[in-house]
Amino acid sequence: MQKKAKTGPLRSVTPEIDIYIRLAQYPILCNKIRMRMREELFRRGIISQAKFEREVTELAVKSRIREGLGDPSGLEEESTWEKRKSRVREVHTDSIFATNLGSALLEQLIQETLQNQPAGLLPERLTFNPEISPWEILFQQGEIYERTPQPKQAAIKHHLEEIKVALIRRIISDQLPFIGLARQVLTVADLQRIYRRLIGTGKIGGKAAGMVLAWKMLQKSDPDVGPDISQAVTMPDSHYIGSEVIYEFVLRNELENFVTQKYQPLTEMKAAYPHIVASMLKGAFSEQLVEDLRDYLLRVGDSPLIVRSSSLLEDSFSYPFSGRYESQLCPNQGTLEDNLDDLLAGIRRVFASIFNPKAMVDRRKHGLIDYDERMAALLQRVDGERYGRYFFPPVSGVAFSHFVDPWDAQIRPEEGMMRLVAGLGIRANEVGQTIALSHPRLRPSADEAALVTPAQQRIDLVDLEQNRLTAVPVQEILQSDYPYLPYIASPAQPNADKGMAAPLTLTFDYLTQDWKFIKLIRTALMRLESEYQKPVKIEFSVKILPGTAAPEYKLCILQCHPFQK
Repeated sequence: MQKKAKTGPLRSVTPEIDIYIRLAQYPILCNKIRMRMREELFRRGIISQAKFEREVTELAVKSRIREGLGDPSGLEEESTWEKRKSRVREVHTDSIFATNLGSALLEQLIQETLQNQPAGLLPERLTFNPEISPWEILFQQGEIYERTPQPKQAAIKHHLEEIKVALIRRIISDQLPFIGLARQVLTVADLQRIYRRLIGTGKIGGKAAGMVLAWKMLQKSDPDVGPDISQAVTMPDSHYIGSEVIYEFVLRNELENFVTQKYQPLTEMKAAYPHIVASMLKGAFSEQLVEDLRDYLLRVGDSPLIVRSSSLLEDSFSYPFSGRYESQLCPNQGTLEDNLDDLLAGIRRVFASIFNPKAMVDRRKHGLIDYDERMAALLQRVDGERYGRYFFPPVSGVAFSHFVDPWDAQIRPEEGMMRLVAGLGIRANEVGQTIALSHPRLRPSADEAALVTPAQQRIDLVDLEQNRLTAVPVQEILQSDYPYLPYIASPAQPNADKGMAAPLTLTFDYLTQDWKFIKLIRTALMRLESEYQKPVKIEFSVKILPGTAAPEYKLCILQCHPFQK
């Protein structure tokens, strides 16, 4: 008969103190021992993993209130929240284990852990197979290697590389070109940070991987790779739904018959796609995933969110598949349960887009129709600020390290180009102001303008009151009190014919005449192309930080992948 867990509030009783003191004797191994303690609690049916994590979250929220940090739905830095939960998880583990299992079993687990301990103090030896070893062992041994003093690094570098490759294969990609680049850029700590933000199992997918890798590349401060722009580059607060979740979703909802859709004629794929989307929108997720996403929403508060596709093929080195799959914006302004329903619906739509006929045609074109494509998802806070009832970034855009089709002979293609919009960058490719980075003040003539892009007439944004994504005419949204107006729009000029000001025009003249801004974009593109050894495309948003003399800029990397010229 299974024992019923005696959980409740955390308490300071003698058995718990005894366990705490015993584990304090193993400052390096205590995390691994506690992991084994939790495994025993879950295996014996004393408490389920889902319930345990719910209680940890509830206790962490209560600790915030005790410390006077406000309502539990309020925001807290992700690193601080994770540290808080980690400490609560330790104490809660000790409490339940002491009450239900006791010190005799603890001693047994300690001895087992000691006997199975890899040669952490002998970094020259690798006594386990990284390809099949548990996550905790890989992270623990990898951290030991990375902390090894420089004189001893040469002796263990090959083992560290082996561990990083094993982790990259599990959590990011099994594409050899990506692995070769990522193992040079990412640390074990970076990979552990990704793992801690992984919801479900599997890989994080191509789009997420490209974003993380680009951000990490631009954090380098080595003068050999170019100017240090690490303080001027960031990426959105992100979590990742693993690529195996879609398998579980398809099986749970008996949707396996859709998997062979890729072998149907195009006309049949197009006819079936609406039915596939409708069927997937009705699908149910596992209880554990729903609880994890509820916990995620508690942490992000009322920040607008976006669910972005991140399939294994997206943003690959050879076939970027850009724009073939869905992204879903979640305004996140309702009740917790309404926001959760909206988020789950967004994930379902992203999952369904793996059957998009356009994507299937591309896969056939490149001989990848038999590839076992899997869809992960990227969960991000939308980068931007509130202005009245609206939420949007002042500037977004896309940029290319090589200008493929310049309109003027003066333009140097190798210095790149970008397209800028005000607000969300949903349509930056269609309506963005085209800027040649070699000649940022150069504008196309009247005849050439038609070959570039039309002027932006509407701003894509989140309407916080209506709890939806919408597009508002520029003239309606940008008033004289908008703090970033001087940086993105030209002053209204008198209209001699009608005696009134001409309509506001988004020109981005201030930005294109500010060498600091142009240099930031050019440097980012130059360094990324150098690392990838290929031309790259990035999607980004920009924070404008007004200063006493001139503004500073923060470039937020949303996406990065190589592209073919």
